[in-house]
Amino acid sequence: MNSREVVLGRIRDAITLAPARDAEIPRHYRTGRTLPDTERIELLVDRLVDYKAHVDQCSTTDIAETINGILIANDLKTVGIPVGLDRSWVAGFSGELVVDSSEVPAPELERLDAVVTGSRVSCAETGTIFLDAGPDQGRRALTLVPDTHICVVHRASVEVGVPEAMAKLTPERPTTMISGPSATSDIELERVEGVHGPRNLHVVIVD
Repeated sequence: MNSREVVLGRIRDAITLAPARDAEIPRHYRTGRTLPDTERIELLVDRLVDYKAHVDQCSTTDIAETINGILIANDLKTVGIPVGLDRSWVAGFSGELVVDSSEVPAPELERLDAVVTGSRVSCAETGTIFLDAGPDQGRRALTLVPDTHICVVHRASVEVGVPEAMAKLTPERPTTMISGPSATSDIELERVEGVHGPRNLHVVIVD
């Protein structure tokens, strides 16, 4: 018997001998917190900028102009979108627009310069944007493989803290949490971006 079998055997014995009972887990989170709109958005922007994300704010009627400006300024010519994205958001884009599909292998998404998506909810306190694979957000691979992610966040979807944001999510849905561009540090604590996702995150906050 090798070491692995010994360890697994002990775990099985412990499960068999342990009394079967449901355990109550206390969840005394701070909930229901609110802030005035201006303060809530300022807090979110402060966190996003600290994480090295680029932030634009615009009205509903200016979404397409704002997104097109980002695409032009960064020379992004091939852009992927989820099938349920509001097409008016990319109406001014003159480059190649690719509508994603689950049939497209994830490695092929590397040819995209950027992706444009919506979002489900955001947490101002942590500067975190939550995606739940909704029609305007698409599958997780679409937001992780391209080098640039342009994410639209509606002002009304921004909550103060994590418990308030989590309450807006459906537990059974796949959730991706984004806090700035993908980054990590190497052994010498040098920041390295783009290791686990996009190197560039542009957040468009819509009134």
